[in-house]
Amino acid sequence: MDLTGSIALVTGANRGMGREFAAQLLDRGATKVYAAARDIATIDQPGVTPLQLDITDPASIAAAAELASDVTVLVNNAGISTGATLIEGDLDGLRRELETNLFGPLQVTRAFAPILRANGGGAILNMLSAMSWFNFEGGTAYGVSKAAAWNLTNGIRLELAAQGTQVTGLLVGLVDTDMAAGFDGMPKADPVDVVGQALDGIADGALEVLADAGTRDLKAALALDPAAIYPELAGGVTA
Repeated sequence: MDLTGSIALVTGANRGMGREFAAQLLDRGATKVYAAARDIATIDQPGVTPLQLDITDPASIAAAAELASDVTVLVNNAGISTGATLIEGDLDGLRRELETNLFGPLQVTRAFAPILRANGGGAILNMLSAMSWFNFEGGTAYGVSKAAAWNLTNGIRLELAAQGTQVTGLLVGLVDTDMAAGFDGMPKADPVDVVGQALDGIADGALEVLADAGTRDLKAALALDPAAIYPELAGGVTA
């Protein structure tokens, strides 16, 4: 996928990774970048085309698809983390994460798949997480949503292959953005580097981009017993 001359739409483009995606797409020669956010007043990036889009609202998605019918690259970046847990936490938090991190990208992809087909096939990039393959206490709902989003990515890749649409999953651990601000003292990837790897992956036709060493190690460990990934469970469960 040659990004030069492409027309891209980036969800959640008002800050963090979304803003960086928009900037680097322009740097790589995209003709137009739709910077999508729920509140377009938060879009202040030079060179982009602001686009109102709430990925949990079907009417908003339909309106965005009508306005951005020239898109050739879709970056499903928008996501949330509520900190919800599974056993005793508020189920509304889990539902919000699934609506945003799973059903949001699915609904946007369903709306834009015919547009990509009409424009030659194009490409989709889904912002996933190393937590697609791992979970930890305090963020278990987020892990569920990202595991589902990873398999969603595999599914839409299969279903869109016939129309020539390339689908790439981007997986990474903590990135130095607002979402990771509360994780002090933990290693965080540079968003400039992560986005650069992601766009290289689109250009190279990669199915997945594993953007840091921890994520690569984690995927390599998936064939092992779960106790190798969760050492706190290595001794078994005791009453």
